[in-house]
Amino acid sequence: MNMTVIFGILIPFAGTALGSACVLFMKNELGDKVQRALTGFASGVMVAASIWSLIIPAMEQSEGLGSLSFLPACVGFWLGILFLLLLDSIIPHLHMNAQKAEGPKADFKKTTMMVLAVTLHNIPEGMAVGVVYAGFISGNTTITAGGALALALGIAIQNFPEGAIISMPLRAEGRSKSKAFMDGVLSGAVEPIGAALTIIAAGFIIPAMPYFLSFAAGAMMYVVVEELIPEMSSGEHSNIGVIMFTVGFTLMMALDVALG
Repeated sequence: MNMTVIFGILIPFAGTALGSACVLFMKNELGDKVQRALTGFASGVMVAASIWSLIIPAMEQSEGLGSLSFLPACVGFWLGILFLLLLDSIIPHLHMNAQKAEGPKADFKKTTMMVLAVTLHNIPEGMAVGVVYAGFISGNTTITAGGALALALGIAIQNFPEGAIISMPLRAEGRSKSKAFMDGVLSGAVEPIGAALTIIAAGFIIPAMPYFLSFAAGAMMYVVVEELIPEMSSGEHSNIGVIMFTVGFTLMMALDVALG
């Protein structure tokens, strides 16, 4: 693995770490409007990344199938959705538990669920980065260093609020700032690990690259539709989330096209 690839797979992890570092400087939790804006922005980034960095390259790599070039992308996308659906059925749902729970124990349970949910959702994101860099290393002409970097940056941007959303409630529950920060950082550690393992297994992955790219897209889209969009749309001022979704989408689209 060269330094470009190592740097690329560490970028999303850096986003989580920087978000977690908010607990070291801020006294209060993020306000509702700020959380809604960050969640909307993250949603837009992830949707654009799923399309331009994952699904479109998956279909381009399947051009040999002619009119059926969409098939691997559809199959992989469904597998990604079903995989996250399975995870959510194994691990109780975060917002369902949040609605039922009350009191300090409930707050602890909610935060624990959040840490688990974010950590699990970071696995397909790390895999997405790993798949793209595996394609770049293999010399795949549909994947450039700029395109891979754009995806890594996009995931890092949406990881920032996730890091803050984990570390700050932990601090509010009585953990020291340093421990809350480390818990937030560790939730993102699965990303570079997942990316590195994906790259190491590139020999097996490259032949099925369209399926893996679209699998990662399906997993990311599930997170957006199931977790992020409901968060950005709840309560008053939901238009803030919509506006920031649009900003995130157009920024990621521009980054991917400009760098790709």
